[in-house]
Amino acid sequence: MPEVIPPLFDTLVIIGPGLIGSSILRRARDDRRIARHLVACDISPEVRARVAELDIADTVEADPVRAVRGADCVIICVPVGAIALVAAQVLPAMKPGAILSEVGSVKKTVMDAMQPLLAAYPDIAFLPAHPMAGTEFSGPDAGFATLFEDRWCLLTPPENTPPAAIARITTLWEMMGARVRCMTVEHHDRVCAIVSHLPHLLAFTICGTADDLADETRSEVLDFAASGFRDFTRIAASDPTMWRDIFLNNREALLEMLDRFIADAQAMGNAIRTGDEDVIVRRIKRGRAIRRSLIENRQA
Repeated sequence: MPEVIPPLFDTLVIIGPGLIGSSILRRARDDRRIARHLVACDISPEVRARVAELDIADTVEADPVRAVRGADCVIICVPVGAIALVAAQVLPAMKPGAILSEVGSVKKTVMDAMQPLLAAYPDIAFLPAHPMAGTEFSGPDAGFATLFEDRWCLLTPPENTPPAAIARITTLWEMMGARVRCMTVEHHDRVCAIVSHLPHLLAFTICGTADDLADETRSEVLDFAASGFRDFTRIAASDPTMWRDIFLNNREALLEMLDRFIADAQAMGNAIRTGDEDVIVRRIKRGRAIRRSLIENRQA
């Protein structure tokens, strides 16, 4: 008889089955090599009811402490500002040898908040992850099993993280379809400030600028919106609470990138003002080259 290979985790718990969390559940539902038993936990009765209707978890819990008992891996999928609060609730109930992870897009402030908590639980491996995937939608209905396909998942393991824990979380994300890379929390936050956080800041701002125009012009903006503006509005439709937490928790790196962007935007404005065609064309060509590289890297 063929050898029966046990799943990567016996019990996998997702706290916060929104876009990311429900996508993890859907993928694990489709691929039972990931986990034998799937648990979803949320404080919202509406979310719990919807998760049950969607049948993307074997068990749905309201109490995170009860949800994590006996779990091999717990992934916190809540806004960045709430990650440490949830971790403080569940760590005392987790079994020795289990793995605690999260999927926030800011790491330094999360790690700073987690360090005092983790010191009391040396038998729990904490391994932050950030899947670089998403849409402007939220909630359990927003998820889909292929969300992470060919996307990067960035891991920021603390020092002295057991290699076995890193290997299991790496395997988890590879089974989700992602490509995995490890880096420090500081490097992670600087990279995400320019490739994710600054574009969202600009999208929210330009939509606000358009909305502040005189009534007649604003109507025309909305009526005649071209693809460029529509792309900004798609990004600007993202969850306000999540992005408030991201901006405030990554403020130093984000403000640094914003200052650099302002300087570059002013330089482009000066080139337009003075008719410097070489500078204008050179910057446009750089943008085209970046777009081509994203397509070649299967990230667009």
